Amino acid sequence: MGFKASYLNELERMLEKVLPHAMLKAKPKLESRIRTLKRDWTIVYDMLSGKDNSGFGWNEHRQMVVVEDAVWNSYINIVEEIDSEDIAIVEEIDSISRPSSLSIEIQ
Repeated sequence: MGFKASYLNELERMLEKVLPHAMLKAKPKLESRIRTLKRDWTIVYDMLSGKDNSGFGWNEHRQMVVVEDAVWNSYINIVEEIDSEDIAIVEEIDSISRPSSLSIEIQ
């Protein structure tokens, strides 16, 4: 489920009413911020309700995710492994799609 296509324009109009001289434009500033918020929310959502993520909880009073150190360290190790696998895949694709080095001689 996502936003309607015109949500950025509506946000821009709403901000103009509240902050008339700020001249905030939906693209790229708001769009970038919303993309960041979506990414961050996805991470928190996965921690709290994703499979194989038992041990994570929510502290209502402090409004934050809580977890024991051992569970957190395990989570970080898994995330780092996934990131390194993603990087290796991108590097492999990059090397396949990149033409071999060309040498050009200028006379």
